[in-house]
Amino acid sequence: MANISLQYSSQASMAGTFTAFGQILATWRERARQRRELANLDYRTMRDLGISPTDVQFEANKPFWRG
Repeated sequence: MANISLQYSSQASMAGTFTAFGQILATWRERARQRRELANLDYRTMRDLGISPTDVQFEANKPFWRG
């Protein structure tokens, strides 16, 4: 069996991990906000945008982690 050693060797890689995680969280928050706004559109606005209520419902019901 191979002996695998996992050692933390650089602060830079950990900082990059936290930055990436923060960006993911920011993206998820933004998606959730946009989907809430989309769910609150009235029929006239949907028609002006060229989207159907079914399209709005489909997108607004997606979980925040799905793009």
